[in-house]
Amino acid sequence: QVQLVESGGGLVRAGGSQRLSCAASGLTFSSYTMGWFRQAPGKEREFVAAISRTGGSTKCTDSVKGRFTISRDNAKNTVYLQMNSLKPEDTAVYYCAADWSVLLSSTEVTYDYWGQGTQVTVSS
Repeated sequence: QVQLVESGGGLVRAGGSQRLSCAASGLTFSSYTMGWFRQAPGKEREFVAAISRTGGSTKCTDSVKGRFTISRDNAKNTVYLQMNSLKPEDTAVYYCAADWSVLLSSTEVTYDYWGQGTQVTVSS
């Protein structure tokens, strides 16, 4: 049984930092591209960042470039999202997802497994 479990969410002030973690089990972690998505209240879920199987390539959406960094530790079966210079508009439920494809996809439908999400709230 595949499980993706996010942690690290919470309340943070604007300008602050937070690191999300996603621990994977039940799959060969190093064989999956990993992604982070988020869903703000009243909005559709959107792509945040993705990282290749080896961690050698990453991709992120324009709104977080220069502020968020995705990384992974295949020995720990964990993917991270380091979020700096947080803004109130970053408030959302953040989800990690696993994609068997080698592509750094920003499309939800290509991802095979999803976590339950962790809430990040940025106060102004």
